[in-house]
Amino acid sequence: MSENEGRKGIAVVAIGGNSLISDKAHQTVEHQYAAAGATAEHIASMIKEGWDVAIAHGNGPQVGFILQRSEIAAKVEGLHEIPLDVCGADSQGAIGYALQQNLYNFFKEMGIDKTVGTIVTQTEVSADDPAFLNPSKPIGGFMSEEEAALRRARDGWAVVEDAGRGWRRVVASPRPMRIVEEEVVKTLINSGMTVITVGGGGIPVVANGQGKLHGVAAVIDKDLASALLANRIGADLLLISTAVEKVALNWETPNQEWVEHLTLEETKNLLMEGTHFAKGSMAPKMQAVVNFLEGGGERVIITNPENIKRALQGDTGTHITRS
Repeated sequence: MSENEGRKGIAVVAIGGNSLISDKAHQTVEHQYAAAGATAEHIASMIKEGWDVAIAHGNGPQVGFILQRSEIAAKVEGLHEIPLDVCGADSQGAIGYALQQNLYNFFKEMGIDKTVGTIVTQTEVSADDPAFLNPSKPIGGFMSEEEAALRRARDGWAVVEDAGRGWRRVVASPRPMRIVEEEVVKTLINSGMTVITVGGGGIPVVANGQGKLHGVAAVIDKDLASALLANRIGADLLLISTAVEKVALNWETPNQEWVEHLTLEETKNLLMEGTHFAKGSMAPKMQAVVNFLEGGGERVIITNPENIKRALQGDTGTHITRS
């Protein structure tokens, strides 16, 4: 058998950080490990079928926990708060550990001759991105109005009042421009390794005039970063694993319609209409679809973890192609 015989191609699988937490009653590390295992089993089955996979993941809830622990700990003399970019790095390591250990064990169980590793991944953004002028992503815990005013004056935080529940810090969500560790990921994927990367969209960094990088307080959309990664490593497939089996038009209305197939042009038109996809959930996923296909990608599947195998067989999921 030749080295490439039986290989289906390269896929980037993007899973949400919320998929690692089933509900508010199951948020512990042990619960998150079990949830990671449930998703990893489906990805392992995909790998067994011949796909070379890079796994991207969200980290919103996990970074929130790290930030809140940091804020509480900082009230103890001798301890300090953790910058947001470092919280992102911490979450990449912890989530990567849970995913890669689960995958390792499933590889053993399924007889898959593969190795898996996590890459702490930086994503470059522009310091001039307009998003920095309009920070909108809430992070961390709630504050009183007095504490929010102090943080604004002392630390330069942007803060907003959140529906009567208190005040929160908000940061920018700039567009991902470059995956810094792209060549590392590409080399590992091409060698047959399974790679966990661009966790939380990647740690946001900007370059100075000499090209040197430093972290910034921002949040990068995981799906947009996944699409960029998929284009840069020449992926054949972008698979977005989310909470629903298929994409719906007119979501949660009497006219709701589940969609099995869309073209690139149809997807762009639906996004332009602005009424079908929620800004905080499906809209960035559909924009990632557009970015990947316009960047040379061939195929996108959107489905939930338990239906990955059936979606790859064409039996379910929403399939989006260039034409």
